[in-house]
Amino acid sequence: MITKIIPLGTSSGKPTLTRNVSATAILGEGEWWLFDCGEGTQMQIVRAGLSFHRLAGIFITHLHGDHFNGLAGLLSTLGLNQREHELTLVGPPGLGEYLDLVRRLRILYLNFPLRLREVSQADFGTGSSDEGLPGNPLLVYESEKYTVITLPLDHRLFALGYRVQERTRPGRFNVARARELGIPEGPLYGQLQRGFDIRLPDGRVIHPSDVLGPPRPGKAVAYCLDTRPCANAVELSRQAHYLIHEATYTEDLIDEAHLYGHSTAAQAARTARLAGAERLLITHFSSRFPDAKPLLAEARAIFPATTMAEELVEIEVKVEHRHG
Repeated sequence: MITKIIPLGTSSGKPTLTRNVSATAILGEGEWWLFDCGEGTQMQIVRAGLSFHRLAGIFITHLHGDHFNGLAGLLSTLGLNQREHELTLVGPPGLGEYLDLVRRLRILYLNFPLRLREVSQADFGTGSSDEGLPGNPLLVYESEKYTVITLPLDHRLFALGYRVQERTRPGRFNVARARELGIPEGPLYGQLQRGFDIRLPDGRVIHPSDVLGPPRPGKAVAYCLDTRPCANAVELSRQAHYLIHEATYTEDLIDEAHLYGHSTAAQAARTARLAGAERLLITHFSSRFPDAKPLLAEARAIFPATTMAEELVEIEVKVEHRHG
């Protein structure tokens, strides 16, 4: 299951004494994923106690330096750590050119498989645009238990939002019903939980549906930085257990937010409400807010289930009651 979110950098544009630039870790069982990789991210990963070995994918939103300037250093560290298994890297066009350049300059040496996926506007359906209009989500990562999809957002340059989704899980196992059916405890329980029919010694065939409840939708976490409010941010966040959304400014700076392709805290809250998200995590705070509590108060006035991201403070992803 998706278990935790760890903010590794919460500042917009430049680091401050208390905030690093954009990076967020989302943790699953046996693997974790990094969303954006601003300068200094690898040190934040060390401070957070995350395993470099279990990093399965890096997902870059756009090519502003505060979102990817730490990438070459992190990839180099993975190589120094003798990584051998494949790493997925997803981002907008230009990411491959950047990696080619730092390799030619011998700033970066990769000694492990890197699966680079550049996502451009052409990869999306005709209904989608760089203004964040509704389009067809693109699958960019999948493993046994998880998928990641992406859609374009609405920033000053081409930018991507992402959604991590657990695959649907089997329904809960009804032990009492299994005992009533005379199923001996042990390996047969596991086979039923994995979706296989079993045959008992008396010849009866037991189907998973006989002892399992309805399938359980997996948890989802959406990540929407940097963006103005847009339909694709709502789409990626639909019924998400957590929406991680930028809240660069307060509403009194809404014109500036729009000019620079960002959202206010209130706009982030409205996106969460429109999407039916369970909880909102605001991040990407302008340095003019050394204390981000005014941003938190503004968002909570619209969407009470809002949390303010703090550097290295872990957030558990729990299933809670949906908001109407």
